[in-house]
Amino acid sequence: MNPYIAEFIGTGILLLLGSGVVANVILPGTKGNGGGVMAITTAWALAVFCGVVVAGPSSGAHINPAVTIGLAVVGKFDWAMAPGYILAQVAGAMIGSGLAWLMYRHHFDLTDDPGLKRAPFCTDPAVRNFPTSVLSELLGTFVLIFVILYITGANLEDSAKTPIGLGSVGALPVALLVWVIGLGLGGTTGYAINPARDLGPRIMHQLLPIKGKGDSDWGYSWVPVVGPILGAVLAAGLYLLIGI
Repeated sequence: MNPYIAEFIGTGILLLLGSGVVANVILPGTKGNGGGVMAITTAWALAVFCGVVVAGPSSGAHINPAVTIGLAVVGKFDWAMAPGYILAQVAGAMIGSGLAWLMYRHHFDLTDDPGLKRAPFCTDPAVRNFPTSVLSELLGTFVLIFVILYITGANLEDSAKTPIGLGSVGALPVALLVWVIGLGLGGTTGYAINPARDLGPRIMHQLLPIKGKGDSDWGYSWVPVVGPILGAVLAAGLYLLIGI
């Protein structure tokens, strides 16, 4: 598979399942309504597993601009390919979240709360404080990238083109990592830890004809982009300093 297409599909699967679980848990009348944080964090972790399994052999399964940037900083990914990867990730996230909305569209209509209508698409801070939110996204992404670099040796694919060198099972450590980040660090901002995961769906929220959706909170949108990028760069820098 073309690596850009792999990133598009992998990120699309991630957001279809990730946006889907948020919609399932918080929107009225669904079978999963009220499932809580454990359902959401578990499903997001497994969504990462699915995206990595699909994209891994062809692209290395970044499915996250922060991973792309982190690998490029440590010299394990070509900077020239980074813009194409990031565009594919954002586009995949848009399509995945759009499909999740299409599936749950009748349940979106059952609530008048614009916050609930926006939540399946993008993150929102529990306490609106920009420095704290940036720190939250920075720390979550720092842990994600730093641990990934040690899981994979700064390479998400091997010579046989299998994910993380272990076949499909190789995606499991990254899924577990995302799970614990969600449970341990996700309570402040909803742990985007992935600029494409937030920006692509936020664009879709703006574009889709969702009745009573309210605004897309563009005033906050820079936080889940800047925070993860800073976290990725810091993690890569520390890895270069002590990890080789």
